[in-house]
Amino acid sequence: MAKKIRVLIIDDSASVRQTLTHVLEQDPDIEIMAVASDPFMAARKLQEEIPDVITLDVEMPRMDGITFLRKLMAQRPIPVVMCSSLTEAGSETLIQALEAGAVDVILKSKIGAADSLADDAMRIREVVKSASHARLSNVRRAAGTIRSASAEGPAKKLTADVMLPPPTGRAMAKTTEMVVCVGASTGGTEALREFLEELPANAPGMVIVQHMPEKFTAAFAKRLNGLCEVEVKEAIDGCPVLRGHVLIAPGDKHMLLERQGARYYVSVKTGPLVSRHRPSVDVLFRSAARSAGSNAMGIIMTGMGDDGARGMLEMHQAGAYTVAQDEASSVVFGMPKEAIAKGGVDRVLPLDQIAREVLMTQQKF
Repeated sequence: MAKKIRVLIIDDSASVRQTLTHVLEQDPDIEIMAVASDPFMAARKLQEEIPDVITLDVEMPRMDGITFLRKLMAQRPIPVVMCSSLTEAGSETLIQALEAGAVDVILKSKIGAADSLADDAMRIREVVKSASHARLSNVRRAAGTIRSASAEGPAKKLTADVMLPPPTGRAMAKTTEMVVCVGASTGGTEALREFLEELPANAPGMVIVQHMPEKFTAAFAKRLNGLCEVEVKEAIDGCPVLRGHVLIAPGDKHMLLERQGARYYVSVKTGPLVSRHRPSVDVLFRSAARSAGSNAMGIIMTGMGDDGARGMLEMHQAGAYTVAQDEASSVVFGMPKEAIAKGGVDRVLPLDQIAREVLMTQQKF
């Protein structure tokens, strides 16, 4: 029998501890090693046993979760999933958690909302399983994605067909402008930072889907904008895709690339989960295959699951140049691996070479 993923739950709310225990133990591959009401109790348990994954609340008595996370990562790195409330004020705190080394974040609709955790049971189990596969050597550099706890519950895995039809053929011949489409999940927030920081102010226009919920994407874009030469912002419906500008898909909305004449812009839409995500990389990539064809470049980065694999194949078949992040630099080599397996990837590169590849490709237009 395969070894089970052993989890330590740290949360000051008894109801949340109970709910997380129930949710996680529904998966035969997961077992709860122990629970703790604060970091001090957790530290004592860690002296006895080492879990495969820790779920960690942010606001707790005696020591907050961020402080404990930093101490843990400095002394004994273990994959950590933060468990926090979904608030605008908490967005900056969650960014700090990702920078400190958290692999992932489970968001509750409100503090102590055990019901929201139960509603999102399937995704929570996926987050913990994903964290157990994280390469901790890469987490310090490229930590985290965000998964929200929603009231939708387990959903049928839908394809991009629910948002737009498949491409009918090659979209058009190359023009003088290129648009770059990027998809990422677990490990993506810091991987994107590293990638975007290497781009000059005149880099090609770019659209990005990073799996995360509403209220977080605006803070994420603002943080990147302060670090990068390119201008980064959360996308709104109708935003033009311009050279030197990067648009981040808003949480809980799909983002599609559209074209009107020689102008690219984005369409931001509601809709069902696609590949169990909203925003979905598959939706963005399919729209790029339809609207940009060989004028697009597709990049798929670190992440758990297969969102983006089908869409990248469609981009490749429409004439786009496609790149996947390699296994060694990925926190979780799930999405790139699936895209490669489907045959939609032209080149596999380490994270620190992808920005240069974008600029070299831009020179061909």
